[in-house]
Amino acid sequence: MTDENKNNDKPESTVLRRALAVVAGKLIIGAAGLLTGVRAIWSGTTPKAEQTLYFANHTSHGDFVLLWATLPPDLRALTRPVAGQDYWMASKVRQFIGADVFNALMIRRDGSGQGDNPVEQMKEALEAGDSLIMFPEGTRNTGDEILLPLKSGLFHLARACPSVRLVPVWIENLKRVLPKGTLVPIPLACTVRFGTPIKLAEDEDKNTFIARARTAMLDLRPEYDRNDKAEGAAS
Repeated sequence: MTDENKNNDKPESTVLRRALAVVAGKLIIGAAGLLTGVRAIWSGTTPKAEQTLYFANHTSHGDFVLLWATLPPDLRALTRPVAGQDYWMASKVRQFIGADVFNALMIRRDGSGQGDNPVEQMKEALEAGDSLIMFPEGTRNTGDEILLPLKSGLFHLARACPSVRLVPVWIENLKRVLPKGTLVPIPLACTVRFGTPIKLAEDEDKNTFIARARTAMLDLRPEYDRNDKAEGAAS
């Protein structure tokens, strides 16, 4: 095959790949609904076509799938999950799902010091007009703590991009649907709760803001899942 023919194939391959990504996205959304009966609860805010940073608790690789799936289609198309490059680039299937279906912002988290700083990557994406889904704990919470201490990245993003809405989110029950080390999900009802947006106050310091963001997340938990000890944990 000549170079000219190869070049002519590229547009067709791109169109086909995009079409497959659209179909795969719809299948993933449908599967998420069947497995979890996922529903969204918007308390203190409503879905808005405004640039938003959704920050949520993180207990499973499926967290951003549920959050992404519960967004209205027009917002979903504008929202990119922040995802670990090491996991989502580990195979061609994951790469296709992460990059083509979700248009995820891939970040390095191996501690090698190579590549862009994750906070800088998120800042650049926000400055380019993207909305993002991030997990401020920085890693999956696979232990007994209700919420791990939040990293400072959320504060730096709030300071760097003051016009972006900061919406706290609580994802309920997914840890039980897809426990660590399991391949087959356990059908169980899940809820994604969106809370009142918060803003970085003028002259607010990092610790105060992070504590307030943590409280905003914990306040979204259902009554049966409340834990006073966890609420009082240091961030």
